[in-house]
Amino acid sequence: MSKAFVAILMGSDSDLPVVEAAFDILKKFDIRFEAKITSAHRTPEGTKAYVKDAEARGCGAFICAAGMAAHLAGAVSATTLRPVIGLPMNASMDGLDALLSTVQMPAGIPVATVAIGKAGAKNAAYLAAQILATADDDLFTKLQAERADNATAVEAKDAALQAQLNG
Repeated sequence: MSKAFVAILMGSDSDLPVVEAAFDILKKFDIRFEAKITSAHRTPEGTKAYVKDAEARGCGAFICAAGMAAHLAGAVSATTLRPVIGLPMNASMDGLDALLSTVQMPAGIPVATVAIGKAGAKNAAYLAAQILATADDDLFTKLQAERADNATAVEAKDAALQAQLNG
């Protein structure tokens, strides 16, 4: 198990059904994580205090899920030098407002941004795992094995398709 952990921040409890997909990926790789509901706008001081505390306790990456104005990832990135992954949520405008808010960070305040919704939640967790794997060889090996298993599964599906077509 990696010593570092991933902190997952959500702007609202309505984000939880989507963010749970990230929980599942992190659990699969035995990565410790914490989850917190906090707001860049409604609880800015609490958000900043949590980020500083998590960083001091060994947080290796932050995942920030937010919709609409989606300032949570930027606010977290402004507070820490740890990697921040923005997860845009579909709260309005099919999530496009959140996507644009998340990717449009000023120079020097980077936020890695993933897709809107559950696919993005999974990729945020995978990206966090890859970040932690730069300092954790066992985790790196687990990620390599998963990639190989995914490739094998695709090849098996193609073989089944080819057999059906040539049946």
